[in-house]
Amino acid sequence: MSTKAARRFIPVYEPWIGALELERVTRCVKSGWISSIGEEIREFESRFAALCGRRFGVACSNGTTALHLALAALGIAAGDEVIIPALTFVATANAVRYTGATPIFADADPESWNLDPAAVERRLTRRTRAIVAVHLYGQPADMARLRAIARGAGVAVVEDAAEAHGARYRGRPVGSLGELACFSFYGNKMVTTGEGGMVLTASAKLDARLRLLRDHAMSPRRRYYHAEIGFNYRMTTLQAALGLAQLDRLDEIVARKRRIAEWYREGLGGLPVELPAKIAGSENVYWMFSVLLARGARLGRDRLGRRLAERGIDSRPFFVPLPELPPYRDGRRYPVATDLAARGLNLPSGPLLSRAQVRRICHAIADLLA
Repeated sequence: MSTKAARRFIPVYEPWIGALELERVTRCVKSGWISSIGEEIREFESRFAALCGRRFGVACSNGTTALHLALAALGIAAGDEVIIPALTFVATANAVRYTGATPIFADADPESWNLDPAAVERRLTRRTRAIVAVHLYGQPADMARLRAIARGAGVAVVEDAAEAHGARYRGRPVGSLGELACFSFYGNKMVTTGEGGMVLTASAKLDARLRLLRDHAMSPRRRYYHAEIGFNYRMTTLQAALGLAQLDRLDEIVARKRRIAEWYREGLGGLPVELPAKIAGSENVYWMFSVLLARGARLGRDRLGRRLAERGIDSRPFFVPLPELPPYRDGRRYPVATDLAARGLNLPSGPLLSRAQVRRICHAIADLLA
């Protein structure tokens, strides 16, 4: 990349962190309460849970531990099966494996790119204990159909909402649509604490179980007494302080992301790319503005990504389908997930993107695909 291009480099994601975050974290440092005990954690848990329409929130160290904690709280263990999308980040499958259970993959829906409910029904067995519904790249999954399937089978629904803070489904916020919901606060998420995660639930029983397992399963009545094996999945007060400042601007972050998405739709219209579907009843937050290269486009997805990088524009391919990864190969075909993964590209999507930057990105894509 030339020096000039490097100076104008547009990253795929840049968090919005400013004076508000600095003030909150500085106040926390000055208090001396910087580890996992502090009022900031309780405030962050209650505020985030309320924003998502849930009674309880249990903060933890990252999104992957949130998923593991949720599955462990449900009692999922060796011999059980958990249905998850074939197209998602590997953490979803890893968390299932951490419990000793087996991840069972279901293909994607070609419109939403999320779990195809019909494919989920075909993968149900007597050993199925849960369905993990991922809201991929900020687009809510078809929760009505997935919940109906789960009720019929007597299994739990866990939302993996790591990429969908602020998204809504049929008027309800994601995070309020399953027995448990898991969020990530990694540095490139809608709300960031650097690392960090949270599990939400409406169940007082599950809340107590999550809190017990999060802290080495230490008895709340007898200090240093551990009746079972737990985990050290605690969040720090410093992380919670950063998260509280982020919550103060969440509505504006969501509004900016949707405005950026409309700029992309305007700039990419008429090009050989497929844009994210607008699905009735779903309010996408466009964590990533993602496109599919049209079949037969002048450049393939990977070449387009490399050529954009030469022009100082970062991007990311879609996730590799999990059944194509060595630990998770199962010998089955997932044609929709495979097609989406081969053609999908995530464009720069940070909330601080300007209209001029989006124009530059769209012009570069138009030029390269001309």
